[in-house]
Amino acid sequence: MTGNLPGLPPVAADVAAGALDLLPARLRKRVDSALAKVSGWPLEPTADGVRVVVDADTSVTLRVTGGIVADAGDAVCGCLLAPACLHRAAVLSSAPLAERAEFAEPLAEPAEGEPAGGPEPGGERPRAQAPAGGAGEVTGDTPGAGDTAGADEAAGPVPTPAQYAALEALRAAATAVLVAGVTGAGAVHRAELLHAAHSGRLAGLHLPAAAAVRIARRLGEAQAEDAAFRLPELSAELSGLLDLLRRPGAAVTPARRSYSPAGPLRLYGLFTEPVVTASGYAGATAYGVAADGTPHTLSDIAPGPPERAIQAAGTPVPGGCALPLREWGDGGSVILTGPTVSPDGRIGGGGKVRSVRAPGARWDEAPLDALWRREPAGQLAAALDWLARPAESRPAGGDLLFLTGTVTAGGFRVTGGPLLRLLAPDERPELPHAENLRLLASCPGLELRLIVRAVADRPDGVQALAASWRGHDGETVRADLGLRRLNRSHIPAPGNPAPPGAGERSGGADIPALPIELELLARAVDRAVAGGRAVTAAAADGELPRRLSAVGLTTGAECARALGETAAARRHDGLGRLLPADPEAFATAWLGAAVYAAAATRSLLPAAWSAPAPAPGADG
Repeated sequence: MTGNLPGLPPVAADVAAGALDLLPARLRKRVDSALAKVSGWPLEPTADGVRVVVDADTSVTLRVTGGIVADAGDAVCGCLLAPACLHRAAVLSSAPLAERAEFAEPLAEPAEGEPAGGPEPGGERPRAQAPAGGAGEVTGDTPGAGDTAGADEAAGPVPTPAQYAALEALRAAATAVLVAGVTGAGAVHRAELLHAAHSGRLAGLHLPAAAAVRIARRLGEAQAEDAAFRLPELSAELSGLLDLLRRPGAAVTPARRSYSPAGPLRLYGLFTEPVVTASGYAGATAYGVAADGTPHTLSDIAPGPPERAIQAAGTPVPGGCALPLREWGDGGSVILTGPTVSPDGRIGGGGKVRSVRAPGARWDEAPLDALWRREPAGQLAAALDWLARPAESRPAGGDLLFLTGTVTAGGFRVTGGPLLRLLAPDERPELPHAENLRLLASCPGLELRLIVRAVADRPDGVQALAASWRGHDGETVRADLGLRRLNRSHIPAPGNPAPPGAGERSGGADIPALPIELELLARAVDRAVAGGRAVTAAAADGELPRRLSAVGLTTGAECARALGETAAARRHDGLGRLLPADPEAFATAWLGAAVYAAAATRSLLPAAWSAPAPAPGADG
C-alpha cells in the first residue's frame, strides 16, 4: 500500500476529489494500482512547489499557494490525457489532505467574519471523538436499539432542499465506506467522500463536511499503513458523522465562530504542547488560564515537518512582549490588551493586540493550584463529556486532567484515584514524549504533578503532556514532556528509596477497567469499520448478546444482536435471486452499537476511577 508521499504539500480536499471525478470509468478501476507506484516517483523542488517525475517524458507539477495546493489549476500533468489522467489523480490522492479551515496564518488576526483557522490544538490524532448520544442503560434512547422517535431531528435551522441533498450525499458516502470497511475502501470511496464533503461545504454544511474530510484523511492513513493510524479514532469519527447526519438541524450550524474583540486579559501559562498533524502541519500550542480559571490557547501551526513543532515553541506571544510560547507556558504570565478571542478560547494575533510580561505562578500557587484540587473522577467525567461533543464546538482544554500522585512499579498511582499507565501522545523520534516517560517510569517513588489528556478508548491510561517534581536541590522542575528532552540530571537521586509498594496504598482505585462484555462490543464496532459488512456477518454469533444480557447490559445486547442480524440479512426476490444487502439498515444498527458503547463508557469509567483499591496482599 502507499501513503502520503514524503515531500508532497497538503492538497485541498475538493482538488483531490475533483482529480478522480475527471477520470473515465475505465481509469477509475486502476486508481488503486496506480497509487502503489507513486512512492517510486522522484520529487524535484520548483520555485513555487514540487515536480513529481513519472518517467522521462511525463511529470506532474504542483504549485503551492499559502502552503497548500488550493486549486485544480495548480496541479498540472504533462501527459496527453491530462487533466483526466491517472498520473495527476494518483499524485493528488497520495498527498496529505488540508482542510479549508486550516489555511489561516498562524497567530494572525482573522478578517471580520472569517472563521478561526488552524488545526485543533492538540493535533488531530490524540482526540478520539465519541458520538453524542444517550448513555444506554441510563436513558434507553440509543438509536438502532429500540425506540428512535425524535432522534432524526434536533432544534436548529431547517435545511434547504439543497442542504438536504448534500446531507443525503454525505450519508450515502459515509455508509458506503462503512459497508466496504477499511480493507475494501479504495481511492474511489475516498474520492466520493471528499466530493460529498465539498458539496456539503458549498451548501453551508460545515460541520459534517469537515468530519467527512477527517474520515477521508484517516482512511488514507490506514491504506498507507501509517503507524500513527488508530482504528478507534476512525470509528469515532465515522459514528460522529453518521450521528450528526441524522439530526439535520445540528448539521447546518456554523462550523466555527469568528474571533471577537475582548477586554484586557491576564493569562498564566500552564504548558506548551507540540502539534503534528496527518495533513502535513506542525507547530506548537501553549495553554494558559485567566484568573477565574478559564482556559485559553495560543498557537503557531503551519505546513511543515515534525521538526517545526520544536521551532514553533519559540514563537513570541503576539503584541510585542517578546515572550516565547515555551516560556509563557513554562510558568510565565502575560497581560494582553486588545486581543481577539474565539468562543473556544483561542487567542488571535494582529496589529491591535499589545502584550507585556507579568509575574507568573507555579502549579502549586494561585490561581493554578485550584486545577489540581478537583476530584480525579469528576475531572474525567467532564473530559469524557467534552470528548462527546462535536470537535468544532469544544472549548480549549476540556480534555485535560490535572493529577497528583506517585510513580510506582505498576504505573502512576493517582492520589485519591486509580493506578494509570502514562501514554505518549506522539511517538515520533523527533519528539521526546516516549523517551521522557521511560525516564520517569524508571524512578519509583517520585512524586509528580501532571497535566494529562483523557483517552476515551483507553480506560487504563492517559496521555502525559507536562510534569512537575522536586529536583536535586529541592527546587521545582517543570517540563513540557513533548518539547524538553530530560536526562538523569533532572531526576533526584534515590537517597531514600521508597519502600516496596510505595504509592500503592493511597486509598485510590486499582487499574480501572470496564466490563469485558462492553469491551467486546466496542471491538465488534471497530471490527465492522475495519472489515465492513461482510466481516461483521462472518464474525456474528449469539454469544455476545447473551453475555451482555447476563451482566445487565440489555440495551447493549439489543445493539449487538441488531448489528449481527443486519450484517447477515440477505433477501431473495420472487425468482429466488439474492438481493443486495440493505446498507442503511446495517449503518443504523452499527451507529446504535457505536453510540451505546461510547455512552456506556462515559457512564461507567468515572465510577471505575472511584472504586476502592483492594487491600495490600488481598487475594484477587
